Amino acid sequence: MDSDKPDFVRTFRSDYRWDSVLRQPYKQDGSAPFRDISRQVLFQEPDMGCELRYFEMDAGGHSTLERHEHAHAVMILRGHGTCLLGDTVRAVKTFDLISIPAWTWHQLRANAGGPMGFLCMVNQQRDRPQLPTAEQLAAMKANPAVAEFLAG
Repeated sequence: MDSDKPDFVRTFRSDYRWDSVLRQPYKQDGSAPFRDISRQVLFQEPDMGCELRYFEMDAGGHSTLERHEHAHAVMILRGHGTCLLGDTVRAVKTFDLISIPAWTWHQLRANAGGPMGFLCMVNQQRDRPQLPTAEQLAAMKANPAVAEFLAG
């Protein structure tokens, strides 16, 4: 293939990796609390206006508890775990779809039995996530199901 042309086909490998797609840290260490999670940007073409990313958590790993102005869509691609969405905690498994509305607190956690991977589609141009303040976190924990989830 000509090295000046983009690679329009990137082959899937058996370990939830794709050719020519870098496996990167989820976020910068210290930027927000998370555990054992990585990301791969699968599509990031300017003419699409969105990004498709693959995140994978090791057993017991989790994403950041956050909210932001932009909405996004998630599909569990591998494994199972638990999802906090607003004041609701739900078990999630392979091929479940999750719509995350704007300004909704959310977090995904992999079960201890194995990894969980998910596809996430977001706008290419988006705002920075907000972490909960101590007061917001206390208000969330007033819901026993959310408190149990966050105790992880």
